[in-house]
Parts: sequence; structure tokens; C-alpha cells
Amino acid sequence: MTGLALIFGIGAQNAFVLRQGLRREHVGVVVVLCIASDALLILGGTFGIGALVSGVPAALIVLKWCGAAYLGWWAVRSFAASLKPSPLTVEVQRSRGPVVVTTLAVTYLNPNVYLDTVVLLGSLANQHGPDARWLFAAGAVAGSAVWFPALGYGARALSGPLSSPQTWRLVDLATGAVMLVLAFKLVLGDLTVSRSGA
Repeated sequence: MTGLALIFGIGAQNAFVLRQGLRREHVGVVVVLCIASDALLILGGTFGIGALVSGVPAALIVLKWCGAAYLGWWAVRSFAASLKPSPLTVEVQRSRGPVVVTTLAVTYLNPNVYLDTVVLLGSLANQHGPDARWLFAAGAVAGSAVWFPALGYGARALSGPLSSPQTWRLVDLATGAVMLVLAFKLVLGDLTVSRSGA
């Protein structure tokens, strides 16, 4: 659920998947690339953050507070976007090569992707201990495996609602609310860790 909440917001990657779905253009390739990329980043973050926390236990607390700050920023950004909603526009069609390059670009050149998958999900996974963290990571990967096909292949059915600015206002408001809840949960989790260690 955390993984789904983080990728629910309409950022560059999701908007691109939606556009491809609306055009029914290389949707399968785009979906597979997005799922594989998320899996690589989430598992890498879980392993990397775990190794960092093992060597420097205080790093988890720092990462959790940074994650909470990032979630708070994302919530503010979403609420601000809800004040000026705009419909998703469809661009000129392209061949498979440029689509693959664009998919990789909106995934790996977006710093938010690293914050979401490597830092935030990696930090959250490592709160569950050395064994359960992999179950959390697997759940986050499963969330991506559900989200991207639904987004890409379901876009055509949603073309009507997606053309309405009011829909995007609701999406932005819901995203902001989810991000705030996650931020508070992350902060409260941090306080619990601090108290139990005292």
C-alpha cells in the first residue's frame, strides 16, 4: 500500500505511461520497463539502506526524517497543483525507439524516483528488520507490478474522466492527503524507535 501510495501521484513517469495508454502505443514495452526499473531501485534501496544502517544505525533515523520532509514537500506540491488543475494532454505519436528512451529518461533522470524507491521505500523496508524487510520490498514491487499495467492499459477507459481538470484536482488532493499521512506515520515511527531505544 505504501508503494502504491507513492507512485499514485501523477509525476513525469505516470503521466508518460498514461499518454502511451491513451494512444495505445507500445504500452507493453513501457509497462515492463517501468516495473523492472522500480523492482531494481526498490530492491537496491532495501539492500543498500540495510547495509548503511548496519554500519551506521543512526543513519536510519536521519533517513526517516528526510523521508518525512520529502513526503511533506510532496503533499504541499500536490495541494498547490490542485489549485490550478489541468487535463492530461496527448502528444504526437512516436516509434518504439524514442518511446523506450523516453521511458528510461522519465524513470532514471527523475530525482523523485530515487527518493521514493531507494531512500524512502528502502528506509521503510529496513524498519521491519533484516528478514521482514524483503517481504516489505516484495510488496512494494508487487504494487508497481499492479499499478503500471492498470495505468497503461486502463488509460483508454479513463480517457473521459482524465480530460477533466476536476479529476486532476481530486487526484492531487488525494495524493497530498496520502503523503501527509505517510509523513506523520514516518515521524511517529521515528519517535517510537527513539523511545524504545532510550
